[in-house]
Amino acid sequence: MKNLDIREQAQKSKVKLWEIAQELNINDGNFSRKLRKELTLKEKQKIFNLITKISNNKKSEL
Repeated sequence: MKNLDIREQAQKSKVKLWEIAQELNINDGNFSRKLRKELTLKEKQKIFNLITKISNNKKSEL
């Protein structure tokens, strides 16, 4: 499976893929298709940063 590191980090952080897509302002289906091909390191870093941001926002809402 491609981009397994992103998928695992999202799951570990309790962040749904649709939430990442929403932050990227793209449809969740398009994001899932995007993950079918290995992303560049720059794209991955952007997504990892979004995962951290979303996770922190969820924690602050509690």
